[in-house]
Amino acid sequence: MQKLSCSHICSVLSADKDPMGQAIAQYYATGKAAKLRVFSSLFYEDEIPVATLFRTYKDMPLQEQEALRLCCGRVLDVGAGSGCHSLELINRGLEVVGIDISPLSVDVMCKRGINAKVVNFFDHLFVDRFDTILMAMNGIGIVGKIENLPQLFMRLKQLLLPGGQVLLDSSDISYIFKDDDGNVDIDAAQGYYGEVDYRMQYRNFKGDEFYWLYIDFDTLSLHARNHGFLCEKVVDGSHYDYLARLTMI
Repeated sequence: MQKLSCSHICSVLSADKDPMGQAIAQYYATGKAAKLRVFSSLFYEDEIPVATLFRTYKDMPLQEQEALRLCCGRVLDVGAGSGCHSLELINRGLEVVGIDISPLSVDVMCKRGINAKVVNFFDHLFVDRFDTILMAMNGIGIVGKIENLPQLFMRLKQLLLPGGQVLLDSSDISYIFKDDDGNVDIDAAQGYYGEVDYRMQYRNFKGDEFYWLYIDFDTLSLHARNHGFLCEKVVDGSHYDYLARLTMI
């Protein structure tokens, strides 16, 4: 697989390279969708049930519910998709801007009454300030690889208002590498184990390959502190996942 950069991962998607956007658009228009297929060298073929991308608060996992409860002030919803989190926050009376690199998804959000923009999070032409930056559904994954974390923290500092916060959830996927005796067998020479390659397909729409980062809390906390952030674990999820809150030191 080609080595994919952070900018490659986050570039704005064309309709023919946007399987998730195609799925979101069709589900919004018709109430049904085909399989959104997910491929990776680390896992067997999987699928994302498209209906879950339109879930309401009561169907969200604990860490997402808690993240929404903690949101305050002006909120940036990063990688907002169909806008399920943005809608809940709007219903709670908050001012929300939803951004996504999928024009198809942004079109759906706008139709749902969300202030949504086609924006690459790492694009410095996007200049705005927020009290809360929400990166739900493992939103930190957009950095792709550990080596790109400095770019993330730099952008967070540019986009956060004084006293602002970042709410993000992720997972420690080291459990995948456990042997029958429960020992974790990871080859450090292969890089950080949470850098996962993916490709998606919806009907005949095939996306490009990309890396998505899953980061354990201790590693996130270390990198955050090195870049001037305090990292607090808010809640543990049900399957090696967690919600974290970042604030500038």
